[in-house]
Amino acid sequence: MTGTHALIRTITVIGTGIMGGPMAGRLAEAGYAVTAWNRTPDKAHGLRERGVETAASAQDAVRHADVVLCMLSTGPVCEAVLCGEGGVIAAMRPGSVLLVMSSIPVETAVALSQAVGQRGLDCLDAPVSGGEKGAMEGTLAIMAGGLEAVIERLAPIFAVLGRVTHVGPSGSGALTKLANQLIVASTICAVAEALTLAERGGADPARVREALIGGFADSTVFRQHGLRMVERNFEPGGPAKYQVKDTSTALGFARHHGLKLPVSEEVDRLFQAMVDHGDGDLDHSAIILELQRMNSRGDNTA
Repeated sequence: MTGTHALIRTITVIGTGIMGGPMAGRLAEAGYAVTAWNRTPDKAHGLRERGVETAASAQDAVRHADVVLCMLSTGPVCEAVLCGEGGVIAAMRPGSVLLVMSSIPVETAVALSQAVGQRGLDCLDAPVSGGEKGAMEGTLAIMAGGLEAVIERLAPIFAVLGRVTHVGPSGSGALTKLANQLIVASTICAVAEALTLAERGGADPARVREALIGGFADSTVFRQHGLRMVERNFEPGGPAKYQVKDTSTALGFARHHGLKLPVSEEVDRLFQAMVDHGDGDLDHSAIILELQRMNSRGDNTA
C-alpha cells in the first residue's frame, strides 16, 4: 500500500505505561482523536484529563483507528495482544496502519509485518530511544523499518513524538533499537564504574560528573544517568528488567549470525545479576547499586 489514503485523524495507543502514556497525551494535545487501551486499565484512565478516550477492550479500541500505535513491553506481549482471532490485527479497519514502537525481537517485527500484510494493511516497526523524558518532551529518536511511503504518510505523527529516520525494510527498526540498547547499556555501566571509582578514591562524584561534562566522556547517558546515580534517584524511566530483555535479545541475534560481542556479554551478565538481586523494577542507572554490591563483598563476580 502507499501513502494515498485520507488524512490521519484517529489514533489508538495500545500500552500506556512509562512511554506510551506520555506519547498518547502528546498526540491528543496535538489535535488527534486518541483512544487508549492498557492491560492495567487504571494506567489508561489517568490520560482522560489530557483528552484521551479509553476503551474496554483492545479490539474495541482499534476498530475505527487510522493508526494503531503499539507500545507494549515485550515481543511475547505484543504477539499475545496483536495476533490471533481475538487480537488487535483482526479488528483493524481497511486502510489503517499498525505502528509498532515497542522494543521487540527482529523476528517478531517481521512476523507482525507479514501478519498485517496478509490483511492488506501497512505496518512499521519503529521503536524509540529517549526514555520517559523524551516521550514527555517529544524528543524521541525514532528508528523506522518498513516502506518509505508509509513513513512519509505518518510523518505528522512522528513530528509530535520526535525525530524519525527510515533505516530499512521491516525488521530494521527493531534491529537498530537493539544496536541502540547495546550502546546505552554499555555506557550506563561505564558511567557507573567511573563514578564508583571516583567515590572510592575520595573524589566527590557530583563534582567529577560536573568536571567531565563537555569533554569526550560526555553524552546524554552520562548527563542524565550520571545525575541519577549521584542523586540516587532510581525511579524508573527505563526499568532494568527491560534493559536486560533487550541486551539478551541482541546477543541472541548476534549468536544466530555467528557474532561474539564480549563487552555486551559482560554488560548483559551484570544487568542480569541486578535483576536476580531484586532490582529489576528500578531504573537501569541503578546498575551502580550492583557494582557496589559486588565491591562490598570484595569479589569481582556478580
